[in-house]
Amino acid sequence: MTKIDTQEKLRAIYGEPLGLAVSKCLPAPDPHCKHFISLAPFAVISSSDTNGNADVSPRGDGPGFIKVVDDKTLVMPDRPGNNRVDTLSNIVDNPKVGMLFFVPGVNETLRINGVAEISTDPALLGLFADTPKAPITAIKITVEEAFLHCAKALMRSKLWDPETRIERKTLPTLGKMIKDQTASDIPESTQEEVDKYFAQSIAERG
Repeated sequence: MTKIDTQEKLRAIYGEPLGLAVSKCLPAPDPHCKHFISLAPFAVISSSDTNGNADVSPRGDGPGFIKVVDDKTLVMPDRPGNNRVDTLSNIVDNPKVGMLFFVPGVNETLRINGVAEISTDPALLGLFADTPKAPITAIKITVEEAFLHCAKALMRSKLWDPETRIERKTLPTLGKMIKDQTASDIPESTQEEVDKYFAQSIAERG
């Protein structure tokens, strides 16, 4: 029997978590966590629906695009997209979310777990008045756990190492891949045209 399907079997293999791994978990962001968030131009947010179907979504903007409102509250803008609203739909049904923050060049990451809600409160949307385009909604996260994650994953992956970067042409363009996946008749575009399209969309819609 090789399937690990109980907590007891799992702990028999891995043992108990090391003391620091437990004690570093904070109930709210401290000054170091807040500083990390202020430098992060990229984060991912995980969510799930009432049936446990999981999703994870990348989010990015300028450094500090996710605002720290107080010791327990973060606010993330939701920009125009393709209207799938997977994350937002999940939050409506199940507000529990997890987040992972990245700072370019830094191998450590920051993990946040909490409860989210979607808001059109002008005061929350006004937090992003310094950006060219206003978000459609704001995602307000009440933090329940915050902790820094060690550097090993990014060190192993060499994520920030210029030597590990691939040539973009190694992969087909997004349009080509989606066309193959969906058998649609969308016209194929060069990578330059795709990049130009998304840059223009960001400039016009945010």
